[in-house]
Amino acid sequence: MYRYYLRETVVGDGRRPARTPLREAQEQAGVPVGRWMGRGLAVLGLAPGEEVTEAQLRNLFGERGRHPYAGRIEADLLAKGESPKKAFKAGALGRRVTVTGVDFVFRPQPTICLLWALGEEETRRVIEAAHERAIERVLGWIEDEVAVIRYGKDGIYRVRPPGDLVAARFRHYEARSGMPLLHDHLILSVKGQRLDGKWGSIHTLALHENTVAASALYNELVAAEVCEALGLATEPRTVTPGRRPVMEIAGVPHELIRWTARRSDQIAACLEDLEHEYVTAVDDDAELKFLPAVSERAHAKLNQIAARKTRPPKQKTRPLAQLRALWKSARSSPPGCPSTSSTPSSSTPAPRLRRSGPGSLPWSTSPWRPSASLRPCS
Repeated sequence: MYRYYLRETVVGDGRRPARTPLREAQEQAGVPVGRWMGRGLAVLGLAPGEEVTEAQLRNLFGERGRHPYAGRIEADLLAKGESPKKAFKAGALGRRVTVTGVDFVFRPQPTICLLWALGEEETRRVIEAAHERAIERVLGWIEDEVAVIRYGKDGIYRVRPPGDLVAARFRHYEARSGMPLLHDHLILSVKGQRLDGKWGSIHTLALHENTVAASALYNELVAAEVCEALGLATEPRTVTPGRRPVMEIAGVPHELIRWTARRSDQIAACLEDLEHEYVTAVDDDAELKFLPAVSERAHAKLNQIAARKTRPPKQKTRPLAQLRALWKSARSSPPGCPSTSSTPSSSTPAPRLRRSGPGSLPWSTSPWRPSASLRPCS
C-alpha cells in the first residue's frame, strides 16, 4: 500500500510519472506539497508545516516504521566507526511493523465544497483555513482521547503516547469524476513513544472505532467556522430516508447539490440491479439461493460491490485555478440546461441565505438543472 500512496496519493490521486522526483511531480500535478502535522514531530526532529520529503515517507511508512532521518543517523554513526548493525538499529523506531500508518480522509460537507469551488477567492481561503484548523483540532483530539500504545504479552498494557503522534497531510481538489471535492489525506504513523522512552505501535483498532466520532467532530468544526466567518446558517438535509439528517449550508439549491452527486446516483442504480439479482437468484434445482429480502449485511456488501463496479478511472490532475474555471463554466451554462438567468418556477422557492462575509454567493436564486457532469498503509 505504501507504493500506492507514493505513486498516487501524494500527487493528487493522479499517476506519478516514473523516475520523477516527488516535488517535481507535485508541481506538474498542480497540488501543494505534503506537510507534517502532530505534536510528536519535535521528537523526530521535524516541525509542524514542514515539507514532507520522499526519503522521510519511505523511512517512516515504507521501511516498516523507521526514523524519518534514518539514513542520516546511520551515516553519522558509520562515520564514527560504529558497526553497520548498531547503526541500522539506531535508525529504527522500535520493532518493525507491517501496518505503518492509517489514512484519514477529511472533506467538508457538499454545500461547503460548492462554496469553496464556486465562490470568490476570499471565500475559498476562508473555507480552506477552516478546513485546516478543523483537521488540526481533530488530530489533537485523537492524540488526547483516542490513541493508545499496546505493549506486554498480547498487548495487555495500554498507555497514552506522551510524545503524541506524527502525520503527513496531502491535499486533493477533485473527485475521480472531476467534480469539486476538497479533501485532505492525513496519513497517521502508528509509531508512538512510551513513558520509558521506548517506541511502540498505536492500537489501530481504537483509531478505526473512533472514525465516525472524528468525522462528526470535523464536520461540526468546519461548519461552525465557515458560518461564523461568512455569516451563513445551517439546516438539516435528509440524504438517506430513515436516517439522521446531515447539517448543510442553508439555502443552497437542491439541483446544485445533485450536480455533485452523480457518483451516488450511479452507485444507487447499480445497487438496485444487484439487489434484484440477489433476491431472484436460483440454484441448480430452481430454488431461491437467498432469502427474498436483502438483509442489512447483504445490502452493505452489495453496496461495496456497486461502488467498485461504477468506480471511474482516475483522471489527470489539474491545477486548482483551472479546475475552478471549469466548474464555474459548467455551473453557469452546462450543455442542454437552461440559463441561470431563467425565471424561477413557482414551485421552486428562492434560497434565503444570510451572509455578511466578503464577496457574493456563487449561485443565483434561479433554479439550475444540470444534465452532464464534467484505506491502512503498509
